[in-house]
Amino acid sequence: ANPSENHPIPGARIKQAAMRGANLIVIDPRETELARAADIHLQLKPGTNIPMFNALAHAIIDEGLADEEFIKARVTEFEEFKKFVAEYSPESVAEQCGVSADLIRRAARMYASQKPSMALHGLGMTEHYQGTEGVMTIVNLALLTGNFGKPGTGVNPLRGQNNVQGSAHMGCDPGILTGSVSVEAGKDLFEKVWQRPVPLESGLNQLQMMDAARDGKLKALWTIGYDVFLSNANAHETARSFEKLELVIVQDLFMNETAKRFGTVFFPACSSYEKDGTFMNGERRVQRIRKAVEPRGSSRSDLTIVCDLAAAMGFASDFDFWSAEEVWNEVRDVWPPGYGISYGRIETRGLQWPCPTTDHPGTEVLHGTSFSHGPTAALKRIKYRPTKETVSDEFPFLLTTGRVLEQFNAGTMTMRTPNKRLRPTDRLMIAPRDAVRLSITPGESVKMRSRHGEAVLPVEVSDKMREGELFASFHDPAVFLNFATSPVRDRFTQACEFKVTAVNLEKLP
Repeated sequence: ANPSENHPIPGARIKQAAMRGANLIVIDPRETELARAADIHLQLKPGTNIPMFNALAHAIIDEGLADEEFIKARVTEFEEFKKFVAEYSPESVAEQCGVSADLIRRAARMYASQKPSMALHGLGMTEHYQGTEGVMTIVNLALLTGNFGKPGTGVNPLRGQNNVQGSAHMGCDPGILTGSVSVEAGKDLFEKVWQRPVPLESGLNQLQMMDAARDGKLKALWTIGYDVFLSNANAHETARSFEKLELVIVQDLFMNETAKRFGTVFFPACSSYEKDGTFMNGERRVQRIRKAVEPRGSSRSDLTIVCDLAAAMGFASDFDFWSAEEVWNEVRDVWPPGYGISYGRIETRGLQWPCPTTDHPGTEVLHGTSFSHGPTAALKRIKYRPTKETVSDEFPFLLTTGRVLEQFNAGTMTMRTPNKRLRPTDRLMIAPRDAVRLSITPGESVKMRSRHGEAVLPVEVSDKMREGELFASFHDPAVFLNFATSPVRDRFTQACEFKVTAVNLEKLP
């Protein structure tokens, strides 16, 4: 994670904690601002998260730093896990990860002995071939050291943007219902509240929809607040999928790249400051948002657009909501752990779920005596499976992509602001020695080519980078970096592997 740039408020709080004396370990292929402030920086090679975290687990067990009391009470499969990580000693993975065994062991000692210890991770963990499994290896460390169920502990994801936690928890994932419950577990309650049958078959996630469109199995797509074409990896394949669709509805604040190139219908939506509702943050806190100004022009709230379209399709009686509070009250009815969070109670300060009753104070810390699925959790034996994106003589560099402080995601909003003067386009960060070897000068534009496509962008020579590794942001549609990124996906979630793409560089004539 790079919270100083990608999550500035948590990033500032992390730096403040370090200034007060908290120990800070940063694991990142780049020497970011936060890495320079850290007690230990594990500057691993891109794509080696699994062996790194398995090695940290090995060191914790090997040096007698595991919390035996917590393991005995709350953890299963410890002996099997101990045998498994015996193969991942810091000494055996040091060369593979590009980090010395001594530094790995020092980090393990610091994390295990300086309690409480909290782990924060971002998309640098999840946007990999083994992204989901990588998060499991962090959970292993917290289980080994007893860093669950107490203030200042846990494994905390820094989500990609505002209210990701809330939208996912409301049921945006195709296989779950509101409250992150499975269809099977929630079916009876939802049918009682909705007075309608709940389909049992799971839907498709976003990338599966793209696959289905390409194969002619999906005819229409409605995107809300998301520039799919600019954001997805391997944009050539995304374009082929969109070209097969018969109807593309785009609902956004601005005419984004998806709408410009493939849109059939555009619904202008208003911003967060022009509507009422709630946000949910990473600590499970539900907070009110309030309309500050009326929507501009013909833009409308997402709620109004959805309800109007439902009415036009003949479902007006099922979508007769007049306010965001009405929708929230229905959410409370189908989500027992959130029933106690009424608009009146979060008028001045948000509440953290579980909050099952209207007099419940909310829950600040989870997993004090049990986990969501029971009293114990099993250590996961995650074997390292290298990505298919590997360097070669033809493609000698590894590219990692991400955001920068001055811009945000697909640039749909920030590229229209004065921020563009601060960073007008994406840049390719390269190590000084690589730049000298290739006779590339700062500011010079180069062609970056992968096995999948290419992009042209200016170079930034930076001592933050290690030789053989590159970094670029993806905000500028004029660069369109994702024409070059890898089609490899996470084995479980189908998330794109934005963090590892093998590329080469060519000087322009």
